[in-house]
Amino acid sequence: MAAEIAEQPAVLARLLARAPEIAEVSAALERRAPRFVLLAARGTSDHAALYAKYLVEITRRLPVGQVSPSTMTVYGVRPDLTDVLYVAVSQSGGSPDMVESMVMARECGATTVSVTNNGGSDLAKAAEFAVDLQAGPEIAVAATKTYTAELLGLYLLLAGGTNPGEAAQGLPEAAEKTLAGSDGVHAAAARYRFASRLVTTGRGYSYPAACEGALKLMETSYLSAHAYSTADLLHGPVAMLGPDVPLIAVVSPGQGGAASRPVVAQLRESGVDVLVVGDGDLPVATAGVPEELNPVLEILPLQQLAWRLAVDRGTDPDRPRGLSKVTRTR
Repeated sequence: MAAEIAEQPAVLARLLARAPEIAEVSAALERRAPRFVLLAARGTSDHAALYAKYLVEITRRLPVGQVSPSTMTVYGVRPDLTDVLYVAVSQSGGSPDMVESMVMARECGATTVSVTNNGGSDLAKAAEFAVDLQAGPEIAVAATKTYTAELLGLYLLLAGGTNPGEAAQGLPEAAEKTLAGSDGVHAAAARYRFASRLVTTGRGYSYPAACEGALKLMETSYLSAHAYSTADLLHGPVAMLGPDVPLIAVVSPGQGGAASRPVVAQLRESGVDVLVVGDGDLPVATAGVPEELNPVLEILPLQQLAWRLAVDRGTDPDRPRGLSKVTRTR
């Protein structure tokens, strides 16, 4: 896992070099003029899909929904998907329910596209269009480099604007700087070594990083970690926070961070143990990077924290109990 975390700047650079190739797929999708977008994913990829939801709604002003594949695969529903863009995101492209729902979506009239790290997978073959992330083999069960590759791949595929590839050119260097500035990770791991519960939060583009960070902590360190939008946090879950239930807040420059910052400051003043990713304890090198790409960087210190905390707690981050690399749901 540590080695694959360190690979990410190179993975991002390789994917950026293929931006013109992905732009051709993006242009083909644009010509279809979809009336709205549906996103299908599981696990870590579901958080990448959540990022794409914010991205499309903000940059393209299209309504976006996240699919429940079981409505088609379990309940047998055949919706009218005429003029709908259906995007399935999966590292392996091998889960039967993802493949089956892709086939059904295409039969129901959708324009279908897969975003995977396996261009030869059943999911990629079932889609009309396919984006192969080519992040290289990922051995650790906890996904790291494939997640950030999914984020960048979705950005290049779906972001509005004339040249998203050009806007993302500074991303690999920013990722390198973020990973290098990890001194606070060791202190944070020591701080939470004996924690049994914690909460993560973020707003807007930062919310997917909070969700993915919680998942990484659960699957590597066996913590009970819950992720909430900073807005939703105030609607009840805030009551569980305190000195013994810490809060990890993803707060980066931009409108999402501006919305979160007063809430986080208020909670810290009330005695909640708060760790800030971005503009705080675990810094993120966002200078010169558009806000919509901050999630690619924000997750990096959280990946490092999940790995370090697992090692400090005596668990094996590469082999979480009960998990395998490819999860097959139906």
